[in-house]
Amino acid sequence: MKKQRISKKSRNTGETNISFEINIDGKGDSSISSPVGMLNHMLDQIARHGLIDIKADIKGDLETGTHHIIEDTAIVLGMCIDEALGDRSGITRMGDKTCLLDEALCHVAIDLSGRGYSVINMGENDNEGEFSLDMGRHFYESLSANGRFGIHLRMLAGSNYHHILESSFKTFSRALREAASYDSRRIDSIPSTKGTL
Repeated sequence: MKKQRISKKSRNTGETNISFEINIDGKGDSSISSPVGMLNHMLDQIARHGLIDIKADIKGDLETGTHHIIEDTAIVLGMCIDEALGDRSGITRMGDKTCLLDEALCHVAIDLSGRGYSVINMGENDNEGEFSLDMGRHFYESLSANGRFGIHLRMLAGSNYHHILESSFKTFSRALREAASYDSRRIDSIPSTKGTL
């Protein structure tokens, strides 16, 4: 019998107050509240395209911009992903997807290796908007470090900021869904020659 892959985490600092609850094997349902509209929209992409149920209550200071809220959101979500995956036995482990959104095209490869590592290329280094492309890069870096997985993300094409960011989140979500899915041929074994992830 497969165990439930759920996690509930909270993190309170002098800058943010964030709580998450996720179900890796969900239906894509989401209930997300943050003061950053674009962050809400991107987290909803993870839920819908990753088929991960997400409940998130995100509060934080905006006096210095959205950096603290977006970074700390990635930290807590990464911690949830790591906990929900448990010892990672039975998973496919690796996912590789290419997805488009109109003119924007993104490629993501993920390895749920137990080691956080990221190589992120969001295209032109854009620091504009409440959720900039550069902040998108930092989101994935923080997410992979705390989720303990490797990710290579490359934006292959795109000119619209919104499309580029959303394409990356849709592609990431599909790759994560593939990597976290169970492999029926080794449901009780850990997919590593080391015997642990």
